[in-house]
Amino acid sequence: MKVLIVLTSHDRLGDTGRPTGFWLEELAAPYYRFKEAGWEITLASPRGGRPPLDPKSNETAFQTEQTRRFEADPEATAALADTVRLDTVSADDYDTVFYPGGHGPLWDLAEDTHSARLIETTLRTGKPIALVCHAPGVLRHTLNEDGTPLVRNRKVTGFTNSEEEGVQLTDIVPFLVEDELVKLGGHYTKTDDWQPYVVQDGLLITGQNPASSGPAADTLIKLANEVHSVSA
Repeated sequence: MKVLIVLTSHDRLGDTGRPTGFWLEELAAPYYRFKEAGWEITLASPRGGRPPLDPKSNETAFQTEQTRRFEADPEATAALADTVRLDTVSADDYDTVFYPGGHGPLWDLAEDTHSARLIETTLRTGKPIALVCHAPGVLRHTLNEDGTPLVRNRKVTGFTNSEEEGVQLTDIVPFLVEDELVKLGGHYTKTDDWQPYVVQDGLLITGQNPASSGPAADTLIKLANEVHSVSA
């Protein structure tokens, strides 16, 4: 199985001058789930090269066994330092796609036409995809073949308004993930703040927050294996 992990290239929180990027746990936990499943992993980002890490995600309070493992893993850190450019990848070359969050995707991947086409093509060709935390916001411009929003009438979750309020960035982010998914017609649900929560609707998997990234990867592995066994 080949999985493409798509990371942000955006490194600033609006006009604040404060740094952002991807959230380390949301890369590290799925990365090792995929490795242990024997999958081949490719990392991509809009600009290629090393994507920006949200420094807050590597503070002691947010470190996990998996983040520490990733930081000490030469193979993992080498892959992160040399991500491929998103505009050079084809959905045809991968069995599935995973989007970690962090605040960065709200600025670049949410507006990236290559990302939108990747998501649309992946789903239309019968392959599963998962997005966690802020990454479900990347679905905002994705469409069904009839031109309607991709999330319309689909069960979805993502970073909640109250979680955004909890990190005091409600007035900084370009849009709120929860509000955007509801506006687009998604059947949005959530659990308590910071608790793991994963929703699956057909081939689309979404996770609410950092704690949901590992469980979302587990769900994706199970679904991808099911899809592969049916098509084999």
